[in-house]
Amino acid sequence: MSLEMNLTRAQFDEVMVPNYAPAAVIPVRGEGSRVWDQQGKEFIDFAGGIAVNCLGHCHPALVSALKEQGEKLWHLSNVMTNEPALELATKLVNSTFAERVYFANSGAEANEAALKLARRYALDNHGADKDQIIAFDKAFHGRTFFTVTVGGQAAYSDGFGPKPQSITHVPFNDIAALEAVISDKTCAIMLEPLQGEGGIINGDPEFLKAVRRLADKHDALVIFDEVQTGVGRTGELFAYMGTDIVPDILTSAKALGGGFPIAAMLTTAKIAAHLKVGTHGSTYGGNPLACAIGNAVMDVVNTKEVLDGVKHREQLFRDGLAAINAKYNVFSEVRGKGLLLGAVLNEKYEGRSREFLVAAVAEGLMSLIAGANVVRFAPSLVIPEADIAEGLARFERAVAKVVAG
Repeated sequence: MSLEMNLTRAQFDEVMVPNYAPAAVIPVRGEGSRVWDQQGKEFIDFAGGIAVNCLGHCHPALVSALKEQGEKLWHLSNVMTNEPALELATKLVNSTFAERVYFANSGAEANEAALKLARRYALDNHGADKDQIIAFDKAFHGRTFFTVTVGGQAAYSDGFGPKPQSITHVPFNDIAALEAVISDKTCAIMLEPLQGEGGIINGDPEFLKAVRRLADKHDALVIFDEVQTGVGRTGELFAYMGTDIVPDILTSAKALGGGFPIAAMLTTAKIAAHLKVGTHGSTYGGNPLACAIGNAVMDVVNTKEVLDGVKHREQLFRDGLAAINAKYNVFSEVRGKGLLLGAVLNEKYEGRSREFLVAAVAEGLMSLIAGANVVRFAPSLVIPEADIAEGLARFERAVAKVVAG
């Protein structure tokens, strides 16, 4: 019997902190958009590790980069730089508005750095009174105490003692509400251009323009959290490129490493200058292994072929979901952009998104939810069309079972 067969879901409860409740399925191997569990059952992956596995599982370019770098150099402290980090930072600068890059390990860390930079920039330029951060209801920015407080879901930040102060939340896409709270004391407005965890809610174009206009009026910085939308997910390299505005600070993680932990904060030289030596840091930020893989991800994703392919695949998903809905009438709409899509349950099935997720697993499909009313899909950006068709067929069988009760 193999070692994998001796490791069971029951052992999770014996050795792991119970802050997760993982499924009974334990995947052991993946290739492309297919995954196999301990018993050899095959799944099609429409979840992508929550928008992380942008090139699927074990993509040859990423495996090659990991093996090659793994035989060269694994880690240096930031007392020294390294070639993969310099290469990746240069690619990010050359491909975006940014002039400077800071590397970290996760989206939460990149967002923590962005928020600290915004506060420090305001302090240095305007004084201690300019400290208000405006964020939005249903937003999600990570699980550090600062980022989870800025995120607009109090249930995630309650119960840990006094929260960081001078953080104001208003409804997303509500220009009037934003106008009512912004002032010269505001140092930053932080938002996802497309809310992920909050329900796959697109930022309205007029709202995004108002964010930029009001921030400029009050000398505040605009922070785009592109942890989930970045690196090709929406059919642009970064989602801001599909809007009429440019942020001052942008955060990226998830897809940037294609499954290997890495994150980046991007900004201008003028703003970056306020994170002077010693003001912030990360032991593993800019790790050569992570950056080597990030370089491979960028080389594959930042191409016309892949980015146009995301838009084509979006339409295949929309057409397939529309066909399912025509039969079973379970969704009120499909929200999102590119390959970050949310099928919103109608009134009859309200609050039952997890039932659809569980039914999909039974049919051999990995999907996600975004709250109680949205089934979320975030597959590989290069998922084969045949896998989309087969995955949607499995999802249709799951829908039929939920509808049948």
